[in-house]
Amino acid sequence: MIRTRLAVAAAGTALLVGCSEAESTPRGEATFSAAPSPSASAGPDKGGVRIGNPQTIATGIEVPWGLAFLPDGSALVSERESGDILRIPAGGGDPTTAYHVDGVSAQGEGGLLGVAVDPDYDQNKFVYAYFTAADDNRIVRFDAEKKSKVILDGIDKAGIHNGGRIAFGPDGFLYVGTGDAGDGSASQDRDDLNGKILRITRDGAAAPGNPTAGSPVWSMGHRNVQGLAWGPDEKMYGIEFGQNTWDEVNVIEPGKNYGWPEAEGKAGDGRYVDPLVQWTTDEASPSGAAVAGDDLYVAGLRGERLWVVPLSGGEPRAEFTGTYGRLRTVATAPDGALWLTTSNRDGRGDPQDGDDRILRFPAA
Repeated sequence: MIRTRLAVAAAGTALLVGCSEAESTPRGEATFSAAPSPSASAGPDKGGVRIGNPQTIATGIEVPWGLAFLPDGSALVSERESGDILRIPAGGGDPTTAYHVDGVSAQGEGGLLGVAVDPDYDQNKFVYAYFTAADDNRIVRFDAEKKSKVILDGIDKAGIHNGGRIAFGPDGFLYVGTGDAGDGSASQDRDDLNGKILRITRDGAAAPGNPTAGSPVWSMGHRNVQGLAWGPDEKMYGIEFGQNTWDEVNVIEPGKNYGWPEAEGKAGDGRYVDPLVQWTTDEASPSGAAVAGDDLYVAGLRGERLWVVPLSGGEPRAEFTGTYGRLRTVATAPDGALWLTTSNRDGRGDPQDGDDRILRFPAA
């Protein structure tokens, strides 16, 4: 039996604050002229992005972690420690508080982590957040009436390896990256939510078509998944922290085992899937990932660089090594631009003036 339970409601778990009522904070940069966003069904621009001198979207953000876009092109950004989800205009400028999640326990690597916007947001106004609570990691959903509901809980928490990335796949289901919470054996236990990628419905139930009927587990053998992305061909990529040797970019397939803790990096063991790309932990310690054009972009924390992985072949290359410090999350906006967040105020970085910041690379 999977160790989880679905909660009908969470009294006091989260409080939604209307964007129109929130006061602007002095954290925005000069706005730019945002290109009109395509319809949600059209998807992002497929022409790639211009990697060069980025535009600064916002400064003074307190440890940004999650990043997701509303259909109008504005962004939702979670602050790991404050429990706030900020809304940033599509054209840049001062953030406003869109949501506040009560009950966030921001100890160690935990806190308010990933955010996701429902593909049917125009109809249901659903927004999702993954956060560390007093006893576990859980996912809360905000509805059209600005009420909150816990849809999935019982994911073990710890000072390290809480996972936290959530994203909707091309199939319309919500994917969840979890960590092993410091217990590697959980990653190899099919009945444990930790050390997995989960695939669930918008109500938190196991999605139909999962490898095991009634189980939310999509793939297993993960150490700490903090990046999820899909290519133009809908191939899925999972980004994973290694221990002391190898960080990984994995091609995620349903029911497959990615080896942790028996394997780290390319093991050549037929029981486990080898990564597509691996880097030393000093070069990467990767977190968020996004696809723009034919490239996969991976944000590196310890490595303090943005990795560009050509999906059509060729060697990965590093951009901005040491320029902006620790990089946490990267996401593709509806207009095809790439947004990138720093993480220099998380207790492990060396904050620069204006940190943490959000950068934007225009579509090519």
